[in-house]
Amino acid sequence: MMTVLEIKSSLLDACKNNVRTRYEKVQTAIADIVESLNDETKSSAGDKHETGRAMLQIDRENAGKQLMELENLQRLLPKIDIKTATDYARLGSLVHTNHGNYFISISHGAVTIGKIVYYCVALQAPIGAQLSGKKKGDNFVFNDKEYRVTSIK
Repeated sequence: MMTVLEIKSSLLDACKNNVRTRYEKVQTAIADIVESLNDETKSSAGDKHETGRAMLQIDRENAGKQLMELENLQRLLPKIDIKTATDYARLGSLVHTNHGNYFISISHGAVTIGKIVYYCVALQAPIGAQLSGKKKGDNFVFNDKEYRVTSIK
């Protein structure tokens, strides 16, 4: 049986790996776009050339925004305190409810540890905002379902 700290540590590692993988994909996409832009520059001029170049510029801007979001997540991850136990849900808390288990961290989705599914959710996510500040025994309604907090670790 894993300790709470081991579970939280595994969940945090899953979040870090997710951000790292997404970061690498976006960097690769940006490199590909830059290469395509350079190829477009070498191509002949004309409307088709300008349209292709404009679309690549938009792709580059979008990838740049994704990269900034991922860099923000990379700065947030080390601040997630998994060692301090509190009686209320906050960043780094493991919250058990009658409708699932939640790790308040970043939006990553479901992670299975030892046959138990945990949902990694951000404080800004709708469910994260509902969980924030809740204590054991608190109730809230989310997506027309009544949730009860059964424990916070």
